[in-house]
Amino acid sequence: MSAMILILAYLVIGLFLKRANLLPVNTGQVLNQYVINVAVPAMILLHLPFLEVGMDVLTPAIMPWVLYPIAIGLVLLCARIFGWNRELTGAMLIIVPLGNTSFLGFPMVEAFFGSQGLPYAVIYDQVGSFIALAFFATFFAAIYGRSGISGSDGEAPHGRPPIRELVKKLLLFPPVIALVIALTVGQQEYPGMLQELIETLAATLVPVVMIAVGFQLQFRIPRNDLLPFTLAMIIKLIMLPLIALGILMSIGQAGLAAQITVFEAAMPFMITAGAVAIGAGLKPRLVASLIGYGVIVGLATLPIWALIIQSVLT
Repeated sequence: MSAMILILAYLVIGLFLKRANLLPVNTGQVLNQYVINVAVPAMILLHLPFLEVGMDVLTPAIMPWVLYPIAIGLVLLCARIFGWNRELTGAMLIIVPLGNTSFLGFPMVEAFFGSQGLPYAVIYDQVGSFIALAFFATFFAAIYGRSGISGSDGEAPHGRPPIRELVKKLLLFPPVIALVIALTVGQQEYPGMLQELIETLAATLVPVVMIAVGFQLQFRIPRNDLLPFTLAMIIKLIMLPLIALGILMSIGQAGLAAQITVFEAAMPFMITAGAVAIGAGLKPRLVASLIGYGVIVGLATLPIWALIIQSVLT
């Protein structure tokens, strides 16, 4: 539970710094740019070379990839029904599909299922969440983000940008560059002080992100963001784990691997995905609120899901 306490502590620090006017008003945006350009690439370089897939972990390895297109489809459906603009649609495409399956997920899995559940949680996170973060989140940020091909209002200037511009921005996005390096020349142990440098930079990710989130956290959600906020909460904390549970029950899958798979699907919004969205200028107040409130609401929903999972998938 220490990870949960740390997350809440970072949020409080950021909120205090904002309320006490101790830092400039644009501090949140500056911290987010640091995260997206330095901390996230360092994390990718540090962890991706450890990725291993075995035949005995198919359930937690495959389920995230079943849920991602479902989550994306639900977001796009909502965007069409409610007429969301590009900025809101991009933010939701980044934040809704991805859960906090490591920093929050690992300690929660150990707390409710014991240390024997951690290997399955690692597979879900590494094979699913981590790769999806590198591909989906950065892809949507590159396409929908304000800082590049889209205008200041979140709409594409002069219509849809050329494919070449999209590809160029995607390939020059720092997390994508780190992904390519990690997959080609990445090492589990980098030479000399390079390993320590990458480790220390990656370690700044969670505290800097959560302080930035706390700095931008709005407890009073703007009225025009209330509907997408509610829909995001319902999709991420209720619908996606419910879909995962239904799929596993329909195919007769049970046991610890199945339990951990559904539990990881029930995790609230991924901190790093939020950093990607905010760093790209996509609805920072809404995203910050979803991450902050997601952790708080998750304190109530995750124990309930643990009880349901353990009673159904035994």
